[in-house]
Amino acid sequence: MDREERSFGVFKPEGHVVISFPSAVQAAAAEQALAPLALPPGDLRRFSDREMFERLDEDLAHASPLAGIGQELNLAKAQRELAARGYHWLVVRAGDDELAQRIADAVRPHGAERAQLYGRFVIEELMDHPGDLPQVAESPDRGLDAQTRSGEEGERADLRPAPEDTPR
Repeated sequence: MDREERSFGVFKPEGHVVISFPSAVQAAAAEQALAPLALPPGDLRRFSDREMFERLDEDLAHASPLAGIGQELNLAKAQRELAARGYHWLVVRAGDDELAQRIADAVRPHGAERAQLYGRFVIEELMDHPGDLPQVAESPDRGLDAQTRSGEEGERADLRPAPEDTPR
């Protein structure tokens, strides 16, 4: 991740879809599923659980107090929780909303947990799962709406783990 992909010291790749997967195998399959979109070289990057955890850990340690105004800080904490649980990531440049949705549709069958389009002012969730409710009650103080009893992203990850036979 480049320094330009940060807002107040926290990961915010504007114009990209950030996608999380419970395993490396699922991320690799999703990467292959994106091939028909003929993305330009460099528009798709893959991060292991360790790479993402280290980057997010560094971001959280050096984040500006202003990062807490929006949801960037809460997203970084949620993504760090997923990375600590072994999640892998694809970060894909999306030139417009239509391409962003095509990206999300292509990776959905491969176990994507989240697909978030980072806009200038809004970070939009593109991935719906059966049983999900409309997002509510998100704020810098309350955090993201993980749609779990605890409100924690880790509990959400526990609800949809990688298949038993999938190596992490």
